[in-house]
Amino acid sequence: MQTATPTIDPTIDNGVNVTALLEAREALTQAPEAARFTWRAHCDWVRGTHSQIAVEEFHGLGETQHHKSRFTFEVDHPEVFAAEDQGPTPVEYVLVGLAGCLTAGIAAVAQNRGIQLHSVKARVEGSMDIQGILGMDPEVRNGFDDVRVVYEIDADASRAEIEALVAQSQKRSAVYDLLTNPTQVRVEVA
Repeated sequence: MQTATPTIDPTIDNGVNVTALLEAREALTQAPEAARFTWRAHCDWVRGTHSQIAVEEFHGLGETQHHKSRFTFEVDHPEVFAAEDQGPTPVEYVLVGLAGCLTAGIAAVAQNRGIQLHSVKARVEGSMDIQGILGMDPEVRNGFDDVRVVYEIDADASRAEIEALVAQSQKRSAVYDLLTNPTQVRVEVA
């Protein structure tokens, strides 16, 4: 059974090519093995708690793919942790990833539903007790206690429609899924 492709209003422009997304989804339905992607990041320690991470290639559609350019990220810890504050902390990058993934989803869903966005702003916060990280209390977890995302969205839509955009984005977000469901992570020495 073939699903009908939604009619996309050409006057709505949120910068997302929904037609291409829907065509990709249809093509991957015919070749699901091509939908298996492996994302990669390469990390080099610089000094202290400072590292530099690079992202430039990934595997998908059955072969190695390359980004248009190499992206590099500085990671460090603030001076209050006896570090040099050369970049955001790793947990801040997690918040960045969540905000970016959910917001991209909102734009895509809005485009598909014919909703013109004017502005989308998110405040993302994660709370944690660092006694776990510092080894002060083995009962305190090392990660976030909770994460909060609050959106301010200006769009040609009702509040209910905007809430539905956010809900659908959350439902399809890879980063939201990573944070809310257990993921097997293996760490080893080569």
